[in-house]
Amino acid sequence: MTEHLTVVDHPLVQHKLTLMREKHTSTASFRQLLREISHLLAYEVTHHLPTGTKRIETPLQEMDAPVIEGKKLVLVSILRAGNGLLDGILELVPAARVGFVGLYRDEETLQPVQYYFKVPQHLEDRLVIVVDPMLATGNSSAAAIDLLKQAGARDIRFLCLLAAPEGVARMKEAHPDVPVVTAAVDECLNEKGYIVPGLGDAGDRMYGTK
Repeated sequence: MTEHLTVVDHPLVQHKLTLMREKHTSTASFRQLLREISHLLAYEVTHHLPTGTKRIETPLQEMDAPVIEGKKLVLVSILRAGNGLLDGILELVPAARVGFVGLYRDEETLQPVQYYFKVPQHLEDRLVIVVDPMLATGNSSAAAIDLLKQAGARDIRFLCLLAAPEGVARMKEAHPDVPVVTAAVDECLNEKGYIVPGLGDAGDRMYGTK
């Protein structure tokens, strides 16, 4: 991937995103929609995985068939909301390694505070896909990628459901080598750092908390 920002404007993605935005969508429906949309976004973020061939035998004849090659990719969830995207992508790539970065945003400073970090070994040899539904200020996402680079990651992609222009700009400034894949870039951030029009707090809507 060479583009810093890719917006997945597929009709199915946009339709499901609209349903997620509606404030009366139930917690159960929100979780299911997030799982479904993660499948579609995963198609885009994994589009350029390296492939080789494997000799197989079909019911009719032998053939050289394409397979993904190289070491298994790593999915890294930014807790807690990232788990909603993680679960869906794991259904498509069940052999992927999984890591977690625990960050929360200080509501006064809007700066990230780290409380957990656990990732697989040998990140330098693997594609790392970082997942978090919201790219708002971009501070937490940039901080998570800082930690992953310190742990050796070299080939990183960032996948989110929604982004704000401010978050996209922050990521491009901090990590111009990390492509961002999202379903939409909304208008702006409000004074509390929430994406507008957005869909509210993704973690709260996933888990029924406030």
